[in-house]
Parts: sequence; C-alpha cells; structure tokens
Amino acid sequence: MDTATEFRPHRVVVLAMDGLLPFELGIPHRIFGRPKDARGRRLYEVVTCSIRPPGPVRTDADFSIMVEHGPELLATADTVVVPASYELGPVFDEGVLTDELAAALAHIRPGTRLASICTGVFVLAAAGYLDGRRATTHWAETDQLQHLFPKIDVDPDVLFIDDGDVLTSAGVAAGIDLCLHMVRRDHGTAVANEVARRTVVPPHRDGGQAQYIHRPVPDPQQATTTGARAWALGRLHEPIQLRDMAAQESMSVRTFTRRFREEVGISPGQWLTQQRVERARQLLESTDLSVDQVAQDAGFGTAQSMRQHLQAALGITPTTYRRTFRTRVKA
Repeated sequence: MDTATEFRPHRVVVLAMDGLLPFELGIPHRIFGRPKDARGRRLYEVVTCSIRPPGPVRTDADFSIMVEHGPELLATADTVVVPASYELGPVFDEGVLTDELAAALAHIRPGTRLASICTGVFVLAAAGYLDGRRATTHWAETDQLQHLFPKIDVDPDVLFIDDGDVLTSAGVAAGIDLCLHMVRRDHGTAVANEVARRTVVPPHRDGGQAQYIHRPVPDPQQATTTGARAWALGRLHEPIQLRDMAAQESMSVRTFTRRFREEVGISPGQWLTQQRVERARQLLESTDLSVDQVAQDAGFGTAQSMRQHLQAALGITPTTYRRTFRTRVKA
C-alpha cells in the first residue's frame, strides 16, 4: 500500500570536487529536483556532498560553493552523480585515485546506481566501476580515457551510454540528456517531458546521437532541414519517404541527406525511427489505445514492427512498457 509513511523519494547524491563546473553541478539538481507524483510529492531528493568534511569547494569560476555534507552522505545514496572537475590531478593524469577520493568512494553501497557527467567518468574509471563496460566522456578527452583505461570500451561519438547501473555522458548539455534519460527510465516519458518543458530543453536526444557535429550552426545563406523535420513530425502516422522530406526543402535526396547529418548527427531514417518510438511511448503511457492502434498512429504500421523497434530501442515490449509506466506517476 502506498501510504505517506512508506513513501521515500529516490535519493540522488551529487559529489562536488575542487575544480568543479558550476553549470554541471547544477544539472542534477535542476532535472531531478522537478518531478513529482500525482500527490505532489517529489520523486527525488537531491543532495550534495564533498570528499572532505563540510566546507568550501573551489569551482573553475571566480567563486567557491559551500557544501554542507561530507562523504559519509554517499552511503545513503540510491544514485550517485559525479560531475566534471578541472582539478582531478592524478585521476586524470595517471588513472589513479587520491587517498582522499578513494576513502570517499568507499562509502558507496554495492548496487548504488552511478552516473558521470563529462570528465567525472575518470573518477568512476579509476575506481574500477567501468572495467569491461562501454563508456563515454567529452569528445576532447576520449583518447585520454582510453589510454589510461584500456579495459573500458570508450565510445567517443555518443551523448551518453546507459549500461544499467552505471551511466556516463559527454560534456555540458549531454549531462542534461543523461539526467532526463534517467528520469524517463525511472518514471516514463510523460514525467521526463514535463521536466524538459519546465527546463526549456528538448525532451529527448537519443544517447546514440553524435556529440560533435562539424557544422552545428548552418550558414544563414544555406537552406536547412528544419522545415522538413517539422513537416515529418506532423505526419508520423503516414508513410514518409526520404524524397518527400527532401522535397520540403527543394533539395536533392543526396544533398538533403548530407545536410541532415551535418545538422542532426544521424541519418533521416534513424531520426524518423527515434521520433516514432518516442510517439509510441507517449501514446502507450497516456492513452488506452490498443497496441495495434498505437503502432498505426506512431507510423510503424503493424504491432509487430513497433514491437521490434521498441525492443531494439528500449529492451522492452509495448505491453510491458505500458504496464510499467501507465500506472506510474503523472506529470
């Protein structure tokens, strides 16, 4: 029974280290601090701790922050988030933990979910949490990560990687994508989308999207694919051919495909599949439509096709997804 005395929010502990980036430190507080259940109760409790007793922690800016909790708080965490730092010292240079940091991480209980933003991954790697796993970090530091930790399968081309109980992300804005992904994984698309709306960020960027796009800001004299994407989103339930999208921008298929990859980081076909999966998730969570009808409205055509795509993207069937999230909290 869900009573007030039994309810306990998921505790997220953010580890603040000297040289931290204030923007990245604030991401977990902003994203996890927003979701509430149908009764208005916060789904997460977000707290910050230092690797030392309570006190000031230097940032990479012209100010320090006062952290009120020491490393023993890590023992109470359901999820630990390690943001980036520009002062990792031997962790970044040699791949080894300082005694102080090792003592702090020793408080983490087995089974705690771990996540890193940007160079925070070096802390998890030096602690041995990533051996034999896929991981990522800011594209400028992936070579160093692979050099120091050859047991890790480093992917330099993605925004974030979800490896179950350990998640890693690229830098800066990719930390937002990672935290939204965890909210979506915990409580479904509707809750994550509401957080994204309140944060004024895109509700979903797939982890497999390229983190570094060579021409992210198109030349103002060039045509873009923005109109074609908006056109496609308005008719996901219909068959959409690549040539139809290209025609919206008066481009050849070849030029459109190249421009699309430059702007979005993935192919038009991959993008369409992602949007249809997202549409299916929303319908499964928020409506009582049959699985067959959801498949048609999301543009998959058949329930079997949708089942295959959701299984590939989420590792779960439509029916299981609906059962898991339809009865969960609502935004």
